[in-house]
Amino acid sequence: MYDLGALESDLAGTIHAGKLHFSPTTGSTNTDAVTAGRNGAPHGSVYFADEQTAGRGRGGHNWYSDAGMGLYVSVLLRPAMDVVDLPIVPLVAGLATAWAIRLASGLHVDLRWPNDLLIGNRKTGGILVESKTESGEVAFVVVGIGINVHQHEFAGGLSTPATSLDIESGRAISRQALLTALLESLQRETSVLHDRAVIAAIPARVAQISSWLWNRRVEVHGPQACVGTTRGLDTNGFLLVQTEDGIVTVQTGGIREAATG
Repeated sequence: MYDLGALESDLAGTIHAGKLHFSPTTGSTNTDAVTAGRNGAPHGSVYFADEQTAGRGRGGHNWYSDAGMGLYVSVLLRPAMDVVDLPIVPLVAGLATAWAIRLASGLHVDLRWPNDLLIGNRKTGGILVESKTESGEVAFVVVGIGINVHQHEFAGGLSTPATSLDIESGRAISRQALLTALLESLQRETSVLHDRAVIAAIPARVAQISSWLWNRRVEVHGPQACVGTTRGLDTNGFLLVQTEDGIVTVQTGGIREAATG
């Protein structure tokens, strides 16, 4: 379990101080945060749980959230940013999460566009960003993050093999330390999203820690399904894929290593 008093103390002076909402069990922290956002909850509110019974990933996929095994957290933000820049938020969340994992565990994370956290060829986490706009402006953004921490067994039939921070590091990683690092990192990364120069630099920053964005043969799943070789990100954070018919700008969907042979 988390030490909520220690968390409040560690987060004093951040946008999250006094805004931590913990549930031993909930359906989905993202659902909790979206509901709170619609009801006027303030910027920086945090919703996290020891267990999710209906955890959600991108594309309607389930996120397995066993009690006490992982980090399940959603952060409500009301950023001063343009609606056109919303596609960059998952990338920013990926940068923040990769840094937090490295700080808490010493492990290096590979970001698989748009929202997967991998260590080697195994998935250790994912990001789900949901937003609400009103009159052409960003009302709020919810950044949901799930990270496998203590798991040593996983459900069968996963499209990508899974792993956890404990498995990869060979030791027990503190969920509390990871959560603190994540919230501090997320605040640092999202507080400057009003700055055009900062936003413009994000695709290049992601490319520095991702092996998936250049010269990787991939299958794209979703409405822009195709097979080709990755050619980086455009200025919006969309994935460029070179196919036999030309460059496809993938705005939504997911990618996997292309089958060979």
